Amino acid sequence: MQIVIADKSHSVYAQQVCDTIADAAKVRGTGIAKREARYIIEKMEKGNAVIALDGDIFAGFCYIESWGHGKFVANSGLIVHPDFRGQGLAKKIKKAIFEQSRAKYPDAKVFSITTGLAVMKMNSDLGYKPVTFSELTDDESFWNGCQTCKNYDVLQRTNQSMCLCTGMLYDPNTSEEQSKQKHKFDKKVWTRLKNIKQIRFSKKDK
Repeated sequence: MQIVIADKSHSVYAQQVCDTIADAAKVRGTGIAKREARYIIEKMEKGNAVIALDGDIFAGFCYIESWGHGKFVANSGLIVHPDFRGQGLAKKIKKAIFEQSRAKYPDAKVFSITTGLAVMKMNSDLGYKPVTFSELTDDESFWNGCQTCKNYDVLQRTNQSMCLCTGMLYDPNTSEEQSKQKHKFDKKVWTRLKNIKQIRFSKKDK
């Protein structure tokens, strides 16, 4: 199994990606915004997608969307073909597209809206936090993409403040600061433990 950054050569899988996403939406009965093959091809050509292949057989996919002049990035269209589910492939694809997002848009906030508990868990493991829709992009072109979702009427009735999806956000500034604080805390704990050991050894020597 290979998970690679998609390029123009992978455009032959674009329609299969769209069909697999649409079929998954029907089975789960959840709202997933529809995408056309040409849109998926555009993502591939710009290096804004990852694809999983078992030889030359399509196994999974996810792509990057940028909003608000690059201030926000979303990882969308995460899908695994039914023949390859239950193998932890979705988590690997999610990690790969997240890393590609951070590499191409290091200063952008990475967000997700989803109804899937599995995706929420993957997001949480990567450092996403649950947020209200007001903390996500206000780029209307993003929210217009929800028009093909079966739950779009809910979004409209709430003035775009909530829907059946849960909003999650990875803020690089907040996450990096938390990482620094954790490192400082760990360093202090290690220093204290080291000093305690030294005191104990000193007492034994006496």
